[in-house]
Amino acid sequence: MPKPRVAFYWCASCGGCEETVVDLAEDILGVVEKVDIALWPVALDFKYKDVAALPDQSLLATLLNGAIRTSEQEEMAVLLRRKSRYLIAYGACAHLGGIPALANQFSREQVLRFNYEDAPSVVNESRTRPQVHCEDQGRTPHLPEFRHVVRALDQVVDVDFYIPGCPPTPNLTRAAFDALLSGKLPPKGSVLAPDIALCDECPRKASKPTNVAFTEFKRPHQGLWDAGQCFLAQGVVCLGPATRSGCGAACPRGNMPCTGCFGPTSRVRDQGAKMLSSLCANLAARDEEGIQRALAGIPDPVGTFYRYGLAKCLLRRKVSLPTNGD
Repeated sequence: MPKPRVAFYWCASCGGCEETVVDLAEDILGVVEKVDIALWPVALDFKYKDVAALPDQSLLATLLNGAIRTSEQEEMAVLLRRKSRYLIAYGACAHLGGIPALANQFSREQVLRFNYEDAPSVVNESRTRPQVHCEDQGRTPHLPEFRHVVRALDQVVDVDFYIPGCPPTPNLTRAAFDALLSGKLPPKGSVLAPDIALCDECPRKASKPTNVAFTEFKRPHQGLWDAGQCFLAQGVVCLGPATRSGCGAACPRGNMPCTGCFGPTSRVRDQGAKMLSSLCANLAARDEEGIQRALAGIPDPVGTFYRYGLAKCLLRRKVSLPTNGD
């Protein structure tokens, strides 16, 4: 009996999710014994045309990591959706847009202008930019189109399951393979991680304050933090209360606050808004000057509260059809 086939693919991402698959260590050998890998461009040589030739839904599953920014990424997401029985958004970028989605604070024109013309490290006197296609010695090379916004995977195609994290832990990856191969899968749309807040598995939870009045907020590099005390009790912004557990509280155990990469639990509609409202409701100051002084300790609110989830937040930038070639 032929083994089930799976695919791994990455879009707009850093490669950390691919590292997690490798971090399965000897367990990856057990996975390879049970499945055939039909596509994994980062590790093995496959051709897109071979994937396109596969019968629809002939892949048991595709674990696709990375957000969707270009036309090629969108085309591959649509193709792998069609070829797969289960499409899994693997990692924070596919799940929520991830760090690439922070670019949604800027228009496409701003992004291109800075990266190809105005960045201090760029020397481009002709102000040349990549073109979708051009003529070159009788050839017509084609490049992917750079879309106006970064999107999470389920904003492009239907997604069956989500494995959160930046990157996901090997334990969650292993458990997902076990569920796929055994057929013991949760309901469609499930996030394959515990549906409780990170604070519940944090070793500092006993010191989490029930009543707190913030007079200032401090950034991680601004102090030597007590490894046994809740970060919030020390005035350091930690997104643990608004973030799903499943990572083993890796950052707090390393004496760094949670930055929210596992996304919200099912009871939270907007992870950043929940955390922001909680902190602001607990400010000690009631006058504008005192409030501004406290909030000055959070110089990048978007990067703090929506580091991974800007593409899926309730307040998203509207995109109009281009009228001037942008």
